[in-house]
Amino acid sequence: MNEKNKIIVEATPYFIEAQSFPNDSRYVFAYTITITNAGNIAAKLITRHWLITDSNGKTQEVRGDGVIGEQPYLRPGESFRYTSGAMIETPVGTMQGSYTMRTDKGDCFDAPIPQFTLSIPRTLH
Repeated sequence: MNEKNKIIVEATPYFIEAQSFPNDSRYVFAYTITITNAGNIAAKLITRHWLITDSNGKTQEVRGDGVIGEQPYLRPGESFRYTSGAMIETPVGTMQGSYTMRTDKGDCFDAPIPQFTLSIPRTLH
């Protein structure tokens, strides 16, 4: 990744106890994502690709257009924040992936989403 196409992705996950049913192996998490254009070229988020893995090693792959029904356009220095969710079968898991971004000139590049942990409270130290 060069400095002109520098997208920073930060994630904050939350356990949603009210929608989770451990006896049924259903653990629901929300996560807030902040996408910041730290480069010097505007870019539009076109697609998303997620790998969601539980502690049994079961991986869900999710691909789709945009995020939460939007394809945000980020000028240099701008950020976009959204909240979404995931369900896994274990109390601990991970998420990681990438966003495909497109510049005004039509060039595409991937913005990596660093791995983050989904964990119910008091499970990990």
